[in-house]
Amino acid sequence: MAFLSPQVLAAIILLAAGLVTCFLGYRLFRWLLVLYGFAGGAWVTSLFVGTLPSWPAAAVVIVGGLAGAAVLLVVYLAAVAVAGAGVGVLVLNLSWPPAGGEPEAWMVILACLIGASIAVVLQRHVIIVGTAFGGAWTALVGVLALVGHPGAQAVVGGDLWRMYPLAPALGQVPFAVGWLSLGLLAALWQLLGARSAKSPPPDPEI
Repeated sequence: MAFLSPQVLAAIILLAAGLVTCFLGYRLFRWLLVLYGFAGGAWVTSLFVGTLPSWPAAAVVIVGGLAGAAVLLVVYLAAVAVAGAGVGVLVLNLSWPPAGGEPEAWMVILACLIGASIAVVLQRHVIIVGTAFGGAWTALVGVLALVGHPGAQAVVGGDLWRMYPLAPALGQVPFAVGWLSLGLLAALWQLLGARSAKSPPPDPEI
């Protein structure tokens, strides 16, 4: 029964979703938007149905999930910009010296604006890099949670700030190396796949 505990099931879902996002994120990006939009809409709706009976509450949560998926599809370009802003903040945090404290608020805002602007111009590459590294992080957290890593289990429980790069790299160097390596491998895989899909077919032999 321990194997079927909610935490273990959540870790398995993180692992599976992370691998799909990691290596097929660009091809399945719109489906991923639907999935994450549904999850986000359902979660937000669930915060307001505490007093309803079970079946009406479930119906409202499902409707909220469908609305979230629809909204995320409609604001597709905004989602790309948000992803670029997140990458900009991530790059700022990775390049910021550990002894320098936290970056100033204006630097975080500037990194968000630069990342969002670049993302809108280079949508395909931003989607590939974002899904590769995001999926790699999710998959590795799922694996570590399954083997009992305390930080990864805390992430599965909702405390996202326990694992690198959302937490300091001190004590998490192997995870950081594994995440960056898997992310780079997945990004190259997606880039090669996208390039081959766009290349014209060879000329027929005469």
